[in-house]
Amino acid sequence: MSTHTVRRLAAAGMATAASLAIAGFTALGSIFEYPQILQSPTADILDLYRAHQGAVTAWFLVLVLSAALLAPVGVLLGRLAEPDRGRWIARLGVLAATVQVIGLSRWVVLVPGVSRDATDPARAEEAHRRFELFHTWLGTVLGETVGYVLTAAFTILVATSVTRAIAPRWMVWLGLASAALIATGVVVPLGVHPATLTNFAGYVGWCLWLISMAFFLWRASSRAARQSAGSRAAGTVVS
Repeated sequence: MSTHTVRRLAAAGMATAASLAIAGFTALGSIFEYPQILQSPTADILDLYRAHQGAVTAWFLVLVLSAALLAPVGVLLGRLAEPDRGRWIARLGVLAATVQVIGLSRWVVLVPGVSRDATDPARAEEAHRRFELFHTWLGTVLGETVGYVLTAAFTILVATSVTRAIAPRWMVWLGLASAALIATGVVVPLGVHPATLTNFAGYVGWCLWLISMAFFLWRASSRAARQSAGSRAAGTVVS
């Protein structure tokens, strides 16, 4: 696969991932009060979930698709970096995508059944315990905490290699700042509530970084294509 193709595929993947994430978080914030709702009692979360189950499930599926795109994007960006760093970019992209897909998929695969069981008085208590178990281990621990660390590390590597090579310096700093803010999310489970806001700000910045990276990757690809065409034309004239 040529560098030209790799850049364009990576650009398309980053732009799509960011667009899906923005759409998903915006819709879920409106109809499900996400992510603030996660601090509410389990019964309240499930009540609100049931009230908008179809839409909530669909929009979480959008977030799953957004997270999944980080895997191919990581592999593609890894090809644009020097070999050792490129391998780590690919690995971290795949790992970050995997843990986030697992964490978010609970809303699509597991929560519908738990929510249904919670409406049965004889099964409600057990359903609430299952929801809290899924929320803690698949959501807080795996999808969020581990996901934050992997996403931050991935972003730092890309910003200091691929971004630095094709984009202005402010883009490098935007990537690094977004990674640092995303990483603050690891202390949210410890009761550091301001970290919820800094983590959210980090993801806003990260989406802007993804979209900007898509632009600069596409521009670099177009510029290289023009230069190649010019070189071929010059060679033809000389011949």
